[in-house]
Amino acid sequence: MSLLRRQALMLSLTGFFATQAQAQAPTPVFTLTIRNQAFEPASLEIPANQKIELRITNADAKPAEFESKDLRREKVIAPGQTASLFIGPLRPGRYEYYDDFRPTTRGHLIAR
Repeated sequence: MSLLRRQALMLSLTGFFATQAQAQAPTPVFTLTIRNQAFEPASLEIPANQKIELRITNADAKPAEFESKDLRREKVIAPGQTASLFIGPLRPGRYEYYDDFRPTTRGHLIAR
């Protein structure tokens, strides 16, 4: 194998392994709790331009429906259960969410 082909192969493999390492980077996890018909915290800061996992626990005795038109996500969560949603990457900004069963229960993500 010529020196030029070896160098090309090494560059190709380096790029492959760098891509694999990025693909296996852990997704950051953020948590919300629905308690007493309110989101805790009501405002949650997350990194912009990065995919995240949002874990939502319903600590109330009635079902809740996490919904966000901004995020294009909705999920019914039974009492005492936790659901995960993968969101993003998001541009910097403010994204509202609410409990569709109790529309006055609102909160927002701030991507920075």
